[in-house]
Amino acid sequence: MPIQVTVHDERLGLGRETADGDGPLVLEFLTERITVRELIRSRVYEEVQDYNRRRPERYRGLVEPTDVERTLNGVRPKAGREIDWQRQFETACKAYERNGFLVLVNNRQAGGLDEEVTLGPGAEVTFVKLVPLVGG
Repeated sequence: MPIQVTVHDERLGLGRETADGDGPLVLEFLTERITVRELIRSRVYEEVQDYNRRRPERYRGLVEPTDVERTLNGVRPKAGREIDWQRQFETACKAYERNGFLVLVNNRQAGGLDEEVTLGPGAEVTFVKLVPLVGG
């Protein structure tokens, strides 16, 4: 049975926010133990696929795509542009390694990208953005 994980975003000093205004992102994993890298990959893949499918006016993901217009409520990619999840994932991993954001799993800070974290029923993951993340 898949393990559901609720994902939240926070900005240092600004508190919790949701990626798209519809509430937190929920991810599913087949195992309780995953690496931080796998967690980031799943999060980025889901939010980019959702954006590319729905094409909302604004993109509010972990990493801002390059060549976007910044607005008060997120960023606006060029019209018709599809976002590449792999490029976003690579940028997110580089940002994580440069301390661009922290990952908290059940309020415990995760270490490096290859550190294994234990999820579990009702697990919560928080991405705390320390600086604006641009790339991809």
